[in-house]
Amino acid sequence: MRLLLATVLVMVAFAANSLLNRAAVGTGEIGAMPFALIRVCAGAVVLAVLAQARPTWANLGPALALSLYLVGFSLAYLAIDAGIGALILFAGVQLTMLTGAVIGAERPPLRRFAGAAVALVGLGVLLWPGSEGAPALLPALLMGGAALGWGLYSLAGRKATHPVCATAANFLLAVPIVGAATLPFGWGAPSTTGLALAVASGALTSGLGYAVWYAVLPQLGAARAAVVQLTVPVIAIVAGVILLGETLSTTAALACAVVLAGVAMAVFPARR
Repeated sequence: MRLLLATVLVMVAFAANSLLNRAAVGTGEIGAMPFALIRVCAGAVVLAVLAQARPTWANLGPALALSLYLVGFSLAYLAIDAGIGALILFAGVQLTMLTGAVIGAERPPLRRFAGAAVALVGLGVLLWPGSEGAPALLPALLMGGAALGWGLYSLAGRKATHPVCATAANFLLAVPIVGAATLPFGWGAPSTTGLALAVASGALTSGLGYAVWYAVLPQLGAARAAVVQLTVPVIAIVAGVILLGETLSTTAALACAVVLAGVAMAVFPARR
């Protein structure tokens, strides 16, 4: 039960990241790269406080993967709805983590792959070129890069012995990486609202959310962790309609239903 509650909490936090980013960047309250930099800095501060009793060294690989995710995520939300962005993100995460599970000699049951396939069909329904609400190519590619980064970061998290400490170290190392990437874009003139949304995304839904995610990853396994994250786009789409006034098309509603069916097939154990 504790694993279930922690997993649900993390999925809500992941969806909230899409909403906060879109609300800040998509409306021009703050630039995409300054948002990413403030987000990683705020997360690093909160996690450093939590991990101060047991500091640890960061690994460059996870920090680079985290930075790729943060940068691609923010830039994509300049021109893509929160729910659509989350759909692309976790479709890519799905593929990355299932591939990692196979390469890592994990042997997921066939029903997990079947469920993933069903969920990906649901995503394909929405993202098919010419379909209602299909995103532009560049934002979709940027979110695909973010998906690769987050998938690799999640795979690395399976080996973390002290999740909070590992997450804190990765965030700290990602600060100069994201900072260097921000220099060509400049700082701009962020509003107070934009700054507040960036801090909330970094400190709460990113820093604390990712620490909990690293804690539950070893219990979930790569394949199941990949599939359960496909609930995030559904949460983001519904919340985007309610909180941001985004439009829920018939195609998007159908895609959500198919995604949920695939998640249920992959996550819940088969009856003997």
